[in-house]
Amino acid sequence: MFIQPVYNILLLPDVTYYFKKDYFAERADELKPDTDLLFVLLKNETEGDRLQAEDFYSVGLSARVESISEEDVIQIRTTDRVEVLSPAIEDGAVRAAFAVRPSVNDLSAGEQQQIFSKVRADLLRFVQGYQWGLWARGFILQRKNIYDLVSSLSEYLNLSVQEKYDILAEDSVKARYSLIEKAVNEFMEVAKVSVEAQAAQKDGQEQLYREAALKKQINYLQKELDDMHPENISDVRKFEKKISESGMNKEARREAEKVLNRMRQEGKESHEYGLLYDYLDFVTSLSWKAPALTPIDLQRAEKILDEDHYGLKKVKQRIIQQLAVMALNQKQYGSILLFVGAPGTGKTSIGQSIARALGREYIRISLGGIRDEAEIRGHRRTYIGAMPGRIMEAMKRSGSSNPVMVLDEVDKLAKDYGGDPASALLEVLDPEQNSTFTDHYMNVPYDLSNVLFVCTANSTDTIPEPLLNRMEVISFPGYTAVEKFHIAKKHLIPKAMDTMGIKKKMLKITDGALREIIDEYTMESGVRDLKKSIETLCRTAAVELVKNSSRQNDSADGTAADITISVTKGNLTEYLGRKQLRSEQKLSSRIPGVVTGLAWTRAGGAILFIETKLTKGKGQLLITGQLGDVMKESVQIALTLVRSLYPKESRILEDHDLHIHVPAGAVPKDGPSAGITLTTALASLITGKAVDTDCAMTGEVSLRGGVMPIGGLPEKLMAAQRAGIKKVYIPIDNTEDLEDVADEVKDKLKIIPVKKVSDVLKDQALM
Repeated sequence: MFIQPVYNILLLPDVTYYFKKDYFAERADELKPDTDLLFVLLKNETEGDRLQAEDFYSVGLSARVESISEEDVIQIRTTDRVEVLSPAIEDGAVRAAFAVRPSVNDLSAGEQQQIFSKVRADLLRFVQGYQWGLWARGFILQRKNIYDLVSSLSEYLNLSVQEKYDILAEDSVKARYSLIEKAVNEFMEVAKVSVEAQAAQKDGQEQLYREAALKKQINYLQKELDDMHPENISDVRKFEKKISESGMNKEARREAEKVLNRMRQEGKESHEYGLLYDYLDFVTSLSWKAPALTPIDLQRAEKILDEDHYGLKKVKQRIIQQLAVMALNQKQYGSILLFVGAPGTGKTSIGQSIARALGREYIRISLGGIRDEAEIRGHRRTYIGAMPGRIMEAMKRSGSSNPVMVLDEVDKLAKDYGGDPASALLEVLDPEQNSTFTDHYMNVPYDLSNVLFVCTANSTDTIPEPLLNRMEVISFPGYTAVEKFHIAKKHLIPKAMDTMGIKKKMLKITDGALREIIDEYTMESGVRDLKKSIETLCRTAAVELVKNSSRQNDSADGTAADITISVTKGNLTEYLGRKQLRSEQKLSSRIPGVVTGLAWTRAGGAILFIETKLTKGKGQLLITGQLGDVMKESVQIALTLVRSLYPKESRILEDHDLHIHVPAGAVPKDGPSAGITLTTALASLITGKAVDTDCAMTGEVSLRGGVMPIGGLPEKLMAAQRAGIKKVYIPIDNTEDLEDVADEVKDKLKIIPVKKVSDVLKDQALM
């Protein structure tokens, strides 16, 4: 049997068709009268040598050649609808088996004739108003049945290939007649719309036909315009395409299509058009598709972390552990990491290194000062000026569904009448909930489970407990002097010189000068002040380079290419000015009643001095230095403890006033860790024996005289080492925390764990 693929032709049974002989190309000579044919319908117009089995529809039409005229016009009469089985292409020809597909004859001959008569009458009335109506009337009257009529009009009906196939494939004769009637009615309505753009709306079924025709015509014309001028594509068409390609989940797609329909109905003149546009632009700009699985190279990750950050051995080790678990699970897994430490210790920048190690996008959100829950969850679109929350805005900026997102300064979230943003973060950071995170502005769930969240804070004191429980705290203890030296040489100096436009050979900073900057000009756990000092030095050097270049005029472009400045320990003050005041310097002389303590601050560790003095009076107690309630309680405990340990010497307190002062009175101080220092200072005062200036101490005391553990030990020991302290007393229960202290610090300190206050007092010969 001769099998012929056809495209965009309305084929119906029991209809005569006329084809030009060249329609069948080189196979036309195979066609003779009484030749049986099988028409198989194509979904898309495709060249013969590129046809595939999936290009064919499953229902075709059998036919027979009736005659071939001298003008090479082939008359073909269709017969039965058939089921096309296993189509294949061999040597450019189509091969297929087929079986007759019977129709469901659920419409009597009389009903068929009645529908045909009605459709023909409608067409005859329709053509009366046109100049070509007389010719069309004769053309219509020649048709003997509804199949013949609609086939002859098919090229005017503006039916899609799918719609033509639906008519052929419909088994029910009644339903097929209904589709044909609908197509003819839409054809007439489309023609009327073209000449009666402002015609009145009609009731009933005609109104439905008219509306369908209008929409089809508008969409068709708009598509034509968009294809001709893709740069001027309409907003509706643009968002239709974006929504279809976005990969949204069902809920998001349903909401987007709902907003798009409103946008289509409102039109550009509506005051809500801009709001609808902004919403669709936002949701279609997000990355909805699941990220591709990429292998995690732990060796490369370790190399990147070491390149970007010096020291921080335990922090890097924990990050590598997290990446290893992710590599084994092939998905985001594990706790949310919370980096806690002083400013300038690398908490934020290490997030960039993690993103680079994973090959992901990096995005940072500063949460400091946020007091409105809507900043996290977004505003509802019912509000004027509604905006998405910072989380989803960051996801849009990243252009990825699995970025590394750093939530900076989590400890500085505020709470007021606008809600509790810390509580809103619970849904974001909880792995059990964030797969369906719903921003109020979007009002649809978005999957955040693929995002690697990293949080930073200076302290955990102000972080609400429910939020803190969802995170794993990793401490950044700060840098030792040696670590700062290497960080400055490897990172800070090259970066500062590059920023200032100073070439490597123009400026040389000696190791002695660099150590002088670290020891005499900075007093911090991080490297932020060190960075500022180096930048100040480079700016001063830049001024000198430009002045010398102008005087010497050595090069045509006015650069200082042949000038070299060397900064040494001897001329450092010329570039940085006089040395900064060093409040962290140990006592220069031994004074009874004055003892050095250790404290933790958000800027790292610090030393503090407890000063006590007796004056003639009536046994009153005066406390100064802006101490908090907890520290004031430590004073009372220390005083009671000293009275019990020194019953004879403490009688002096009855006829003397006691004044306790902690210098730097403008700085609030609180915490129980000064208990051991207060007790020792009072014991030194009433015994008249001074405490060694090379020693410092930290620990909470109880009324039983026990020394209880404290926090922030690594930072406190670093502060002691920076201040030149030689010996430090710590609680015995904090001995295990010494593992977190750098060897460089431990090597320069004699660390003595103590269980009772009396151990310190005896060691200092106060008992």
